[in-house]
Amino acid sequence: MAKTPSSKTAKPSKTAKSAKSAKPAKSSKAATPAASPAPGSSGPAVDIGIKDKDRRKISSELSRLLADSFSLYLKTHNFHWNVTGPMFNSLHAMFEEQYTEQWQALDEIAERIRALGYNAPGSYTEFTKLSSIAEEPGATKAPSWEEMVRQLVEGNEAVCRTARTVLDEADDADDAPTEDLVTQRLQTHEKYAWMLRSLLQ
Repeated sequence: MAKTPSSKTAKPSKTAKSAKSAKPAKSSKAATPAASPAPGSSGPAVDIGIKDKDRRKISSELSRLLADSFSLYLKTHNFHWNVTGPMFNSLHAMFEEQYTEQWQALDEIAERIRALGYNAPGSYTEFTKLSSIAEEPGATKAPSWEEMVRQLVEGNEAVCRTARTVLDEADDADDAPTEDLVTQRLQTHEKYAWMLRSLLQ
């Protein structure tokens, strides 16, 4: 059996010692998703007629809207898969119609954030931090259809409240494209909340 080299004959060099003793540099805290300027700083600065501080505020609120919208989309899709009971056929179809529309809207919100010159959040970690909608824990037993509908009413209304905050910021900055986008989202989610609530009355 081969002998291992003696510690006397294999002394580490000063360079190796210093490399071992050197502490890894502490990573700086990541910026809030909405506060991250878009990549490509070599190009011209964004100049679309909206002040930088206003673009930053609007992007920040749009990021919250994106997070709420994604959370609601995920919950609606989850309930589409797991709904049971006498309302199965109608709710299975309704949930599918809603989550399909919500999925397409995510792109529009994210692209508006990019047009304003900021990065759109796109990870579960970011969405969890930014969203006001509680995540469905994914228990082995799915909620009753009534509980699913109740949660989706609350989720759609939460998106409406966030959208109104974005609308206020966009209105103050005369950001008509964002106002137009958010007004459409408000109309959609108010309608969904009304339709869902009607099932419980």
